[in-house]
Amino acid sequence: MLIGRSPVRISFGGGGTDLPSYYEQFGGAVLSTAINKYFYTILGNRGDGRIQIISSDLRLFGNWTDLTALPAHNSGLEIPLAVLQDLGADLSADLFLASEIPPGTGLGSSASVCVNLLKVLTTYLRCPLSKYDLAERAFRITRIGLKRHVGKQDEYAAAFGGLNYIRFNQEGSAQVEPLHLDPGVLATLQSNLMLFFTGAAHHSWDILAGQEESTRLPAGPAVEALHQVKEAAALMKEALLCGDLEHFGHLLDDAWQAKKRVSNRISNPHIDRLYQAAREHGALGGKITGAGGGGFLLLYSEPACHAAVRSAMQREGVQEMAFTFDGHGAQVIVNDPFIDHDERAGTRWTFLPLAVAAV
Repeated sequence: MLIGRSPVRISFGGGGTDLPSYYEQFGGAVLSTAINKYFYTILGNRGDGRIQIISSDLRLFGNWTDLTALPAHNSGLEIPLAVLQDLGADLSADLFLASEIPPGTGLGSSASVCVNLLKVLTTYLRCPLSKYDLAERAFRITRIGLKRHVGKQDEYAAAFGGLNYIRFNQEGSAQVEPLHLDPGVLATLQSNLMLFFTGAAHHSWDILAGQEESTRLPAGPAVEALHQVKEAAALMKEALLCGDLEHFGHLLDDAWQAKKRVSNRISNPHIDRLYQAAREHGALGGKITGAGGGGFLLLYSEPACHAAVRSAMQREGVQEMAFTFDGHGAQVIVNDPFIDHDERAGTRWTFLPLAVAAV
């Protein structure tokens, strides 16, 4: 039996520049961090030649024998089925899928699903992938296999974990630059960030499809706004490295104002009202965490204003979700051959000294 998990992320700046329509022209850059809300895959051995998938979040179930005939599109289980088809391996297993957050909340959960399944299955098949290959393959499965309008940032955040400045080059490659902040600055940054669920879960593919269409014109207003979004991400990185968190908070606001100019679907009156209320009660900046239209509202507020911001959000009927940063990315957390007598599992062992084991 194997159990794997991968984190979701919050993006501070640069979102939208990770789409091919932008980075293939200008190069993109995103500043983001993974957080401790995870997608899990539990893989168990079967002996009957079948593949069974159960999604607890979507309340869906499927059981198949022919890998080549799996219905990858519009089944509700299209991501795990697309991963299985892409791997094309002789596999008989149970896959149980579960998430700590609902889908469509702007935290990159779809990418976390794809990255996590690839991590677990390639570990099980003893053909492990590097973090870069894991992110790129998950992106290719979603972008080309499932034909979804997605960028690359979510796959890289799920694969690598941590706080990163990620560059997307014109020829398609990416470089992940981990930000090694002073521990005190990192702890303060984490404690000053707040997440509130706006109450609207959605899939962002339609919004991103429209954004890609508008960014194919290199001199259009959407492209100019994305240039500003990318510049804000670079400035936020420098503010964090210098420990200037107040400036970082103001830059979040600058980036959000620029992001709203990319498309009129990124915000709406409900989101604008929530954000204005937070700003009036002390939040320095913030943004919607995904492509827009709903999901989680991320706010930066110094501790003296936290109570006032929380009260304002409570009056608007939105709930806060506590979180911490994740520094590990996608990983297999259980790899045990004894649970279901599977010779393919248990490829890694951990031995404890006798004195430690006896404690």
